[in-house]
Amino acid sequence: MKLDILAFGAHPDDVELSCSGTLAKQTQLGYSCGVVDLTMGELGTRGTPEIRLAEAAEAGRIMGLKVRENLGFRDGFFVNDEEHRLAVIQQIRRFRPEIVIANAPTDRHPDHGRGSFLLKEASFLSGLLKIETEWEGEAQEPWRPQLLLYYIQFQNLEPDFIIDIGEHIHSKVESIKAYKSQFYDPGSAEPKTVISSKNFMDSVTYRAQDLGRLIGVEYGEGFIAAQDLGLDDLMQLKGVR
Repeated sequence: MKLDILAFGAHPDDVELSCSGTLAKQTQLGYSCGVVDLTMGELGTRGTPEIRLAEAAEAGRIMGLKVRENLGFRDGFFVNDEEHRLAVIQQIRRFRPEIVIANAPTDRHPDHGRGSFLLKEASFLSGLLKIETEWEGEAQEPWRPQLLLYYIQFQNLEPDFIIDIGEHIHSKVESIKAYKSQFYDPGSAEPKTVISSKNFMDSVTYRAQDLGRLIGVEYGEGFIAAQDLGLDDLMQLKGVR
């Protein structure tokens, strides 16, 4: 299966919190999108890996994903070495995306920055002929995405551009709420965490509103480009009127 866009997250829910509105928008526009989670988030204070896998599947349905995979790396302890790079390369060559979206380059959780750099290296190495990989017993062809982007997570990083998700904020919020074990639930007996507070859940909307404000729309999601961006048509650019 070839995908147009493949987003990676260090943990299930990283993608939902950061770029689910964009993925929902792109799927509605007719593009094929998928997500690969690096870990099952097994070190999370709340929930279990099994619960989070089920929640991830439901969130993927809400976003309209064609595929969702989990590589089963060790939460908190995966590293950027040959073994992990090859596992990511296999997924890039398997789905042959034009665009890869990865974790924020720096963030509160160390897995986010580590995952970001892992994706940067794997996306480049995936295009090298002399790196050999297989999938289901067959040799894979080299593939390098045209574009590598980073989404923005806990820290307020400066975006290179912002996508208007005004018509898809509901999908974003609902995909996040699919993770019932992780986020605000006043009836939950689980321990409280930074992301389980009502304020954090509210921040999903007001942060999207603030990013939208910067480009003159109601809601937005920001991205950082790993390389220079080019346009065929200057009229594709939009600003605040």
